[in-house]
Amino acid sequence: MIRFDCHVHVYEEVSATRGARYVPAGPAPLGHWQAGLARHGLAGGVIVQVSFLGVDNSQLLGALSQLDPQRFAGVAVVPEEIDAAGLDALVAGGIRGIRWNLVRGAPLPDLESPAVAGLLQRLCERGLHLEIQLEGPRLAALVSPLLSRGVTVVVDHFGLPEAADPAREPWLASLSRGVDLSRLFVKFSAPYRAPVDVAPHARALLDLLPPGHVVWGSDWPHTQHEAITDYDRAASARETFGIGDDTAAVQALYGLSPA
Repeated sequence: MIRFDCHVHVYEEVSATRGARYVPAGPAPLGHWQAGLARHGLAGGVIVQVSFLGVDNSQLLGALSQLDPQRFAGVAVVPEEIDAAGLDALVAGGIRGIRWNLVRGAPLPDLESPAVAGLLQRLCERGLHLEIQLEGPRLAALVSPLLSRGVTVVVDHFGLPEAADPAREPWLASLSRGVDLSRLFVKFSAPYRAPVDVAPHARALLDLLPPGHVVWGSDWPHTQHEAITDYDRAASARETFGIGDDTAAVQALYGLSPA
């Protein structure tokens, strides 16, 4: 049984950072999400920093400060050069991971650069995970190398597959060649963001990953796709892909408990 919504964006004000690819028409208030959780009997969830706010995590931290830290956590966006004190402050505010949003041709981070290597080391030292939004064809260049460095990786949105057949997704093929998958997790969220039916990919991932390595997310408020779905439809369909009990994955990634 799925008890947590592990991918939402909450913002009370819309104030986009320079160069934002998309700016929504209005806010996504915390109270609206909480009402959705209550309607569907969900215990808690994870707020992910929305892309148009860049590395200003103040609204995210403000929302977390109003919530029970046993049932709610956050994922921040940070500059590569963030220092140990900066990360520690985020952890104290309820952050349990950071996110790289690399879609639409954004350059991939150089894992060998001192800034990125230092960031990855600091994440590992604090038990923080790295969440990645990236199209499936480009994921292979990052996921296995990150896992080999000891980083816990969370892949967004089924891996945003572009091939109808999971066997033709390079990142899935790369994971089938003796890679240690004990630190890899996938979010089953936002199926509408992929150009293909994600159901075959969901089955392939459940077969490939260790048990308890998948979480569900509503992707509320469904930015850029508000016209085709809403919270109630997303939450009502959360059992569709066969995740089962999400307790172990939510505990491992975010330290949350439904009780």
